[in-house]
Amino acid sequence: MVRSCARLRSRALRFAPLPLVLLLVPGCVDRPRPPREEEIARLEKYILDAPPKVIAHPLKLSFDDAVELLGYAIEPELALRPGTRVKLTMYWKLLKDLDEGWSLFTHVLDSTGKRLLNIDNIGPLREWRGSGQALPPGDWTVGKVYVDEQSFTIPVEARGERLEVVAGVWKGEARLKVVAGPHDAENRGKVATLALEERKKKKKKPSKPKEDPVPKLRVSKLPAGTKLKIDGVLDEAEWRRAATTRPFVNAQSGKRDKGTKLGGRVRLLYDDSSLYLGFDIQDPDIQGGFPKNAKDPHLWTADTVEIMIDPDGDGDNDDYYEIQINPQNLVFDSHFDRYKQPRGGPEGPFGNQDWSAELKSKVTVDGTLDKPGDEDKGYVVEAAIPWKAFHKAKQVPPKPGDAWRANFYAIEKNSGVAWSPLLGAGDFHRAARFGHLTWGEELVVRTREELTREHVRAPHGGAEGNPRTPGALPQRDPRQHRNVPVRPPLFPRLPAQPPAAPPDPPAATDEP
Repeated sequence: MVRSCARLRSRALRFAPLPLVLLLVPGCVDRPRPPREEEIARLEKYILDAPPKVIAHPLKLSFDDAVELLGYAIEPELALRPGTRVKLTMYWKLLKDLDEGWSLFTHVLDSTGKRLLNIDNIGPLREWRGSGQALPPGDWTVGKVYVDEQSFTIPVEARGERLEVVAGVWKGEARLKVVAGPHDAENRGKVATLALEERKKKKKKPSKPKEDPVPKLRVSKLPAGTKLKIDGVLDEAEWRRAATTRPFVNAQSGKRDKGTKLGGRVRLLYDDSSLYLGFDIQDPDIQGGFPKNAKDPHLWTADTVEIMIDPDGDGDNDDYYEIQINPQNLVFDSHFDRYKQPRGGPEGPFGNQDWSAELKSKVTVDGTLDKPGDEDKGYVVEAAIPWKAFHKAKQVPPKPGDAWRANFYAIEKNSGVAWSPLLGAGDFHRAARFGHLTWGEELVVRTREELTREHVRAPHGGAEGNPRTPGALPQRDPRQHRNVPVRPPLFPRLPAQPPAAPPDPPAATDEP
């Protein structure tokens, strides 16, 4: 049997895990295989005249009535977990001659059917010799039994309660049809099911419990009867008192990059009808570039803000939502059943794009849109998302004390900054890295006159400078938290007041 290295490389790149590809492909050289007689003599101990009297797990899988898998043995059978080394021995019998070119394959699948390992060329009969397996079915003798030993390590990324080992006979793009025995629709014989044990949890030391590394934010409820004007300005007093995230950081590393000028933060409020968000984004070169009436454009390829929301609050990526709004006030919105599913392909659709957030939004740009070369300051996105849009949420509107998961991003050409960084855990969809949102009680908004009266009543020497004391005056801008430079606001928030009136108390910030 002679098979070109080009075909091996193509199949390896298509089906095999990367480490196996790196192992097999570089050593492949198109040269004649050793003579069949030499291989038979070398592998004599793996060729039997009759099957063993006892096979631990009989199967009798028949492949096109030409090759039969009599059964298998596996060591160990118990205490299997990621990292365990497994030895699988299969017993094959040739019932009738096959043409040259037929080879054996073995795959290890997880509980969802996803292939974790391709071990086609592992073992004495299958090791790559010249341009093919050492002793493939095409070189077998009718009536003989072939002992096919393979070893593999259960991958550390294996998840679920079980793994499944499947095997068969292939040639090019074809496989021998399974005509008897357990198999799947892809003509893969079901060989063994391996039960995985739960990973042993390390006993916690009596030290401080490990804190959740994702940020937390408590979102206040608008006072009854209060209405926000969605105009992209954020000048209402309620916005000044709204819960505010810390400044966005590098979405991957969690650091504040000195080399990028892209930044931002978002304020949040809610009432019985909607969730309100006010993004304040710093961007020196604001890009849109989409047709003004585009439907679900791929906004992430230019500039946009992104909202990821998991109403269950468990971070498991079941039933979550993605909403993007760009400087042109265009919207991409979708609902996902599971992690990035459904997915149509490289160009989409991405998720259930027929879902609509039914949001109302307005964007104000401080600079010039789509004009490279000049220095822009940024843009503000103000949005109201009705609770009814979150059709998979258990409770809408949420009650005070309820907890959701969410993340917020400012994106520039497929990368950007985030409220909660990923820290190597995946991409922007990874719900386990979403921050925690807790829905709070009604917001208390006091007028300047009320603050002035409280300040006058405050005793001298104690209240001033202590933000926890009624009537206290804040001594620094809250945005200087953690030495973050303060950029002048993009837009005026409130009309100027007489000097005698003290400023509003600092806005709420996220928990560390």
